[in-house]
Order: sequence, then structure tokens, then C-alpha cells
Amino acid sequence: MDPDAVAKAFVDYYYTTFDTNRAGLASVYQESSVLSFEGQKYQGTQSISGKLTGLPFQQCKHQINTVDCQPSGAAGGMLVFVSGNLSLPGEQHTLKFSQMFHLIPTQGGSFYVQNDIFRLNYA
Repeated sequence: MDPDAVAKAFVDYYYTTFDTNRAGLASVYQESSVLSFEGQKYQGTQSISGKLTGLPFQQCKHQINTVDCQPSGAAGGMLVFVSGNLSLPGEQHTLKFSQMFHLIPTQGGSFYVQNDIFRLNYA
């Protein structure tokens, strides 16, 4: 398994799903998962999904600029750090963002998001 290939596949899936069907992201989280979104913490599939589907915009488009990946722990987890731009309908300028995912392998051979930290970059 190539960690960089796994990270790229995850990032492609995550942001395509976010941009087209945010409710579909519930499947990448588990009850122990934690999302920190602009400093607010949400734990568990229902809470995280509620936050993501309750954002005050219906459509958006992510443009990914960088994806960095490192192995994490003996169990085969990985850290994935993403930076990019976010376009919202009706907005002239894109928003810069950073997001970090801690992916943990499942017994079925896939991964779930244990930790997710999202921040807009205002600089």
C-alpha cells in the first residue's frame, strides 16, 4: 500500500463528496471521530454530519493545492494535511483553507477519519 496514493484517493473522494453530496461523508466517520471546525468540536457520526450538512451554503467547490501524508502509529494510520481554495456561489474571491485528517485503517481494508481539523486561512 502506497500511503501517498491512499491519501490522494481519500482526498479526491472526500472533497468530491463534500461538493456534491455532503450527507454522504457520514460514512467516513465513526462514533469516536472528532471534527474541529473553526475551533468548535463535534464528536460522533451524527454530530459531525449535522455540522457539515448544516453549513450555511448549499454548493461549493474545493480546489486542492497540496496534499501531504505521513504514516502514523504502528497500526497503519496516516496523517493527511490538505491546503487549497474554497469557492462559494455568489462570492467573488475564493477562501483559503487547511484541513488535517488522521486516517485509521479498518478491518475491511479501508480507512475512517478519527480526527479532522478544518480552518480557513485569513492572511
